Amino acid sequence: MTRAERKLVRRLKDRDERAFSELIESNGDRVFNLCFRLLGNREEAEDLAQDVFITVFKKIDTFQGDSKLSTWIYRIASNLSKNRIRYLAVRHDRSKAEFDETVDASAAAAALTSPNQAKSPDAHVEGQQLEGIMQAAIAELEEDHRLLIVLRDIEELSYEEICEITELAEGTVKSRLHRARLALRKKMMSRM
Repeated sequence: MTRAERKLVRRLKDRDERAFSELIESNGDRVFNLCFRLLGNREEAEDLAQDVFITVFKKIDTFQGDSKLSTWIYRIASNLSKNRIRYLAVRHDRSKAEFDETVDASAAAAALTSPNQAKSPDAHVEGQQLEGIMQAAIAELEEDHRLLIVLRDIEELSYEEICEITELAEGTVKSRLHRARLALRKKMMSRM
């Protein structure tokens, strides 16, 4: 943990409102993106991201500093997401076919071209279509596979961070991630 992060944690534990604003400002988008990728629904992800920060607020005194603060927050977000997925599945409200169609154009374009290339309208549309196919395929993955794909391939976290978040051994993470990628590839190929 960096010196700045330790200072922020201390301020959070002192219930400094500005520190919580800084925390949300610096981590809000990443937490929302994780929740959105796992849940596949924008409204649910917004609600859950708020729940994550409420939980952080309530539980900050339990943070030991053994990992980065962002890793601890991701663990909370992934656990709350898993719980929400189960809750929605029981309520039968979660329809995998009805996936939020909002596409992050920059992520879609990045999947097709390098950052320095100019994008034609066709490439932009193809990027959006590919992103939509990928989103739908990710939504169909088993919950544990979905989490690993999102953490490693979308959020680009290190294996060490993923192990801390999931509380799995590195070998287990790597083998499950391999199986998750194979499953994702299969699902994407069936949609193309």
